[in-house]
Amino acid sequence: MRIALGIEYNGHDFFGWQAQENLLTVQGNIENALSIIADHPVKLFCAGRTDAGVHAVGQVAHFDTSAERVLRAWTFGTNTHLPPTIAIRWAEKVDENFHARFSAFARCYRYVIYNHPIRSAISALRATWYQHHLNVALMQQAANDLLGEQDFTSFRSAQCEAKSPMRNVHHVRVNRFGDFVIVEIQANAFLHHMVRNIVGVLLRIGAGFASPNWLLEVLHAKDRRQAAETAPPTGLYLYQVNYPEPYGFPKPNEWLLSV
Repeated sequence: MRIALGIEYNGHDFFGWQAQENLLTVQGNIENALSIIADHPVKLFCAGRTDAGVHAVGQVAHFDTSAERVLRAWTFGTNTHLPPTIAIRWAEKVDENFHARFSAFARCYRYVIYNHPIRSAISALRATWYQHHLNVALMQQAANDLLGEQDFTSFRSAQCEAKSPMRNVHHVRVNRFGDFVIVEIQANAFLHHMVRNIVGVLLRIGAGFASPNWLLEVLHAKDRRQAAETAPPTGLYLYQVNYPEPYGFPKPNEWLLSV
């Protein structure tokens, strides 16, 4: 039997998603909890591995089990064995053709910025503080050049293991909500640090330190050294993973990213 899970977590205390020996990870915590409920070792496969400090409200993962359990056991039961910063939001039976990573046709990330001269204690672990005022119109103007299938070499990390730098960006939306700016990016897939490197460039443009045309110059350079510094992980959320029918999974918790 194959079970798909919707997972939410605050990544601040974890060394990323991927299980690593002697390190606190999201995958390791959930696998241990699921193994207790299933009464056998469980291996999770996720839609997208997140780095240390990165959050998720719409992570999707699947596992195979021989255990017969009601679906609420995989949510309520598993959650009793998880820390408060990780929660299984839903569980659904899926066919064996489903794969959390390979069945997905799009991923959507949101990057949350607290834009104020003085830092916020309440938002410290949920958003990235940026003290220079951001012009979201200029950021959106620049972001439009990211649309479509392009070579994103300039926005991938040196540790990126992807075979190709080509990615298809479906949309980029930059919006202000009071003192918060949210950058939403959806693509078929992402390179390592791609969103955070894009946001790094957009922050410079929004603050007036570079013109909107600079993003296109960086993109065409195909050289990571031409871009800005990588934005911190604190503000990054894996927001939603999109699948074809018949996998109509519940939507993520929108209120967690409302500001």
